Amino acid sequence: MQIGFDVGGSKIAAGIVNKNKKIIAKRVIPFPQGKPYQEIVSTMVGMAKALAGDVEQTLAEIRSVGVSVPGTIDRQGERVIDAHNLGFHDVPLKEALTLHMPEMEVRIANDANAAALAELHAGAFRGCRTAVLLTLGTGVGGGLILGGKMFNGGLGHGVELGHMCLQFGGPLCTCGNLGCVETLCNAPWLIRQSSQATDAKMVIDAAKEGDVAAKNIFDRYVDQLSSAIVSCTNLLDPEVVALGGGVSLAGEFLFAPLREQVLRKSFFHHPYKIVPATLGNDAGIIGAAMLAINEAEAARI
Repeated sequence: MQIGFDVGGSKIAAGIVNKNKKIIAKRVIPFPQGKPYQEIVSTMVGMAKALAGDVEQTLAEIRSVGVSVPGTIDRQGERVIDAHNLGFHDVPLKEALTLHMPEMEVRIANDANAAALAELHAGAFRGCRTAVLLTLGTGVGGGLILGGKMFNGGLGHGVELGHMCLQFGGPLCTCGNLGCVETLCNAPWLIRQSSQATDAKMVIDAAKEGDVAAKNIFDRYVDQLSSAIVSCTNLLDPEVVALGGGVSLAGEFLFAPLREQVLRKSFFHHPYKIVPATLGNDAGIIGAAMLAINEAEAARI
């Protein structure tokens, strides 16, 4: 068994994951906004101990804990360089957790990487050696599976699929560059194109109901997203591309035209398998719990 934490701007979710990659105990609390990281770490330690008690184990018997955070992790996998939604900036998260739980192996990872790892162990990527995950929400995150393992970049900086350039001279991105995938494929892009919608679901629902303006917006979105995916398929030739996040809930209304456009645009003209991510809100916990296992398997290769 392993403990996994999914730390987000609104909540901290934690669970114990068994050998079958199932969550057998879970606890969720609101994220303590504005608190120093030391206090947040103490809260997480308390959650870990409570979870161990829920399954009548000690932390030493569980042995490893992984943490998924929405931010940039240093190359050594020890510090959170920036996680703006958490107020974490150069936080020595691994050291702080290890100080309170010396009996535990501690691992930390970016949330998109953890989600991709979860899909590998328990979701859409099972049995795959090469796969791509894109999460389509307020931003666009991404994770890669290469050689059957989570890929964290050749130098360990991670992968930022949402910050590939999609449109030269395009919209300004929060990262400071122009035309990133995130600026053209996130949920806010759909909202900005509409004069009435207050969320992306309103645009998608209107398009489904035949509203001409909404359908034109959605068609442009699919065109942009398919081009982003084709950049991935041309580079990696993946077995599976999975999409998560709120926009992916559009279902086949999104996936059917997306597959057609990727087939047409792809250099290989291959009918790539493009599917919904399957684990939803549990992906962060499961992926975080699998971090120590992933590292051990990678070390054996």
